[in-house]
Amino acid sequence: MRVAIASDHAGFEQKQQLVDFLAQDLKLDVMDLGPDTDDRVDYPDYAALVARAVADGSVDRGVLVCGTGIGMALAADKVAGVRASSITTPDFADLFRRHNDGNVICLSGRFVDLQVNEEILKVFLTTEFEGGRHAQRVAKIMALD
Repeated sequence: MRVAIASDHAGFEQKQQLVDFLAQDLKLDVMDLGPDTDDRVDYPDYAALVARAVADGSVDRGVLVCGTGIGMALAADKVAGVRASSITTPDFADLFRRHNDGNVICLSGRFVDLQVNEEILKVFLTTEFEGGRHAQRVAKIMALD
C-alpha cells in the first residue's frame, strides 16, 4: 500500500514520527509531501497535495496532521473523489473505513498522543470497507462532488 502524508506546522513533529511508523513498523511505501520544517504554513496547501494524490490514484490512502485535524479534513474533502474526516479514536477510524470507505484521515497533532494516532493509523490502514448497504450511501455522498 502506498500512503501520502503531510502536515502543517502544528502537526509537523507528529508527522515526522508517523512517517517512520508507517515506513518502518507497518512496512508501507510512504510519500512525504511536506513540509520539511515546522515553519508556519497554510494547511490547505498541504491538504490539497495529499487529497489530489489520493484522488488521482498516485497513492491508496492519505494522512494529514494539523493541530486538530479539522482544518485539514475540511480542505481535503473539497477535492472530488476524497472522503476525509478528522479522527480521534481507533473506533472512529474503524467505522470511517467500514461504513464510509474513508480514504484520507486527518489527525490531531496537538490533542491526541502519538501512540493513539499510531493505533488510529493502524486501524485506518488495515480495515476494509464493508460495502453492502454502505456502498449506496457512499455513492450518494460521492454524487455530491
